[in-house]
Amino acid sequence: MKIRSITGFLNPGWPLDEAALDTLATVIQDAKKALEAEGYEVQTLRLASVPFPTLLEPFTEEGAVALAVGLGHAASERGFGYVSLGPALIEEPRSYAAIPSMLDAAPNVLFGGALTGANGEISMQAIRACARLIKTAASMEPNGFTNLRFAALANVPAGAPFFPAAYHSGEAPAFALATQAADLAVAAFSDAKTIDAGAQGLTRAIESHGQTLAAVSEPIAKRHGVVFGGIDFSLAPFTVESESLGAAIERMGVPAIGMQGSLAAAAILTSAIDAAAFPRAGFNGLLMPPLEDSVLAKRAAEGHLSVNDLLMYSAVCGTGLDTIALPGETTEEELASLLLDVAALAIRLDKPLTARLMPIPGKQVGDMTNFDFEFFTNSRVLALKSQGLGNAFLADQTIQIRSR
Repeated sequence: MKIRSITGFLNPGWPLDEAALDTLATVIQDAKKALEAEGYEVQTLRLASVPFPTLLEPFTEEGAVALAVGLGHAASERGFGYVSLGPALIEEPRSYAAIPSMLDAAPNVLFGGALTGANGEISMQAIRACARLIKTAASMEPNGFTNLRFAALANVPAGAPFFPAAYHSGEAPAFALATQAADLAVAAFSDAKTIDAGAQGLTRAIESHGQTLAAVSEPIAKRHGVVFGGIDFSLAPFTVESESLGAAIERMGVPAIGMQGSLAAAAILTSAIDAAAFPRAGFNGLLMPPLEDSVLAKRAAEGHLSVNDLLMYSAVCGTGLDTIALPGETTEEELASLLLDVAALAIRLDKPLTARLMPIPGKQVGDMTNFDFEFFTNSRVLALKSQGLGNAFLADQTIQIRSR
């Protein structure tokens, strides 16, 4: 198991509060050294701010770009590899349209876009704005790669350490840990004779690591007067089979991820996370990104795994749709339909979900991707069953859905 990220959370102010940035950078570096001393590989250090529209008064696109460039540069100087400036907000509609310019100007900065409001309402205006943003970002780099730095967020609270969902609530400075822990599930089920035995083994492994991570992190937070926000033990994968969530599900006995039994397997893995005792932050579910998991990529290429499958698994376990390669000709209207489904699922089940969608210019359904990125594995472009919304859905409105 690795630490995907130590994520620091801060209201950086604008103009930037340089002293606060310095202090948090010291905290994060101390945490990195202490975790490495315990034998953990720490892959990245990241900084998440309050939602960027709240830092700008009045809000202008020019000011937003200056903020992204300024904070991106200041964070890089202090050892943070990536920055999340949080989501565009429903109450500031102009914030969605500003994100493409911010993405272009600040290559180490990531963003979200809120699909839902504080009271659980789904904003059709925000859904269309995010769809438009995804379509625009797809043409900014070859392979639609810019969309790796944007996710639509539904019902996602502050404090989640995984990017691009991370943002701060504006309270005291904090840090939290995001794990890369799919290998724990692979190991737990490699020799398990029963599902219960494998699930219990996974719970024990998570608890053991969780106790160690908390024992290291909590004294550092106390010493520096910041908050330790907890651990997100979402089973994030990597591009080798030993760290593949798809491999873990197939070790459980599913012939191929995407076939029947996959949903049950996903629910079982998430239940094992739920059963573990550790200080929690973020999603604590399954990250199922086809472009970041060798087995998921293979099964998607074989036709076993679809967009609808991944959305269905989100109902019992997941964090949403992540790194989904779509045809370059996918329209804004088709993207909006999918985002609406994600938002409705999140509100109905009262769980956080995200959508990081990657239309790839020039690619059609079934074409192979050709990314040259160490954290990606190539797969086929997936079909999207959508023709856009009509009738009453076309109105600019907020939609209320009761949570169960």
